Amino acid sequence: MAKIIALTNQKGGVGKTTTCCSICDGLAGAGKKVLAIDLDPQGNLSFSLGGEAEDTYTIYDVFKENCDITDAIQHGEVCDVISSNILLSGVELELTGVGREYILREQLDSIRDEYDYIILDTPPALSVLTINAYTASDELIIPMLCEILSLQGIAQLKQTIFAVQRYYNKDLKVGGILLNKYNPRLTLTRDVEDLANVIADQLNTKIYKNRISASVSIAEAPAHGKSVITYLPKSKVAREYLKFIEELTGVKCDNTK
Repeated sequence: MAKIIALTNQKGGVGKTTTCCSICDGLAGAGKKVLAIDLDPQGNLSFSLGGEAEDTYTIYDVFKENCDITDAIQHGEVCDVISSNILLSGVELELTGVGREYILREQLDSIRDEYDYIILDTPPALSVLTINAYTASDELIIPMLCEILSLQGIAQLKQTIFAVQRYYNKDLKVGGILLNKYNPRLTLTRDVEDLANVIADQLNTKIYKNRISASVSIAEAPAHGKSVITYLPKSKVAREYLKFIEELTGVKCDNTK
């Protein structure tokens, strides 16, 4: 049965999609069966993993019950993908029925035995999509930059996580906080890390031991339709992501071929 992991932060630009893409690539490279689901209307994960967003069923159609979830699965080069597009931005107003928070979980229950991991990329907002992701997930990963505004995004996230744990998914746990663009030589990085440890304690979680350095290759990789692990497999940041994946899942990954 698949472990379902969602990447989340209310603030955008913190590395959610990059991390999600790298986790999928690393686990798939280690021989695991992986499904990536793009819950962000911007569709960046879909693009990065080579998913089609036009003239095909997407996660929007799954929420609207226009298709079965199996009809929306695309078999990509890296892993299976359920894409997103801009139509998803209207789903908040379109889903008004009782039980809308459980739609994704109920759909995933039908395919969970077919995968080792299901990875969810959430939008940078507290919406019905985010609540669905939390309700369906076993574990949350919170990527953040070593900046004060990124830290505020996590602080605002706390009450939503607590509410979901209370009302929708009592087994949901926060796996940890992942520090992106990490530079231990900067005073700001050290100060933010100290504050992040306080928030981690409040969420009954930790800061992952492995951190991700700033790298231009992280921005370049999506332009080539690849994760940084595939784009520059021998780079420092690719090795950092592989070590993080091993810390997260216990799966030893080696894509440096």
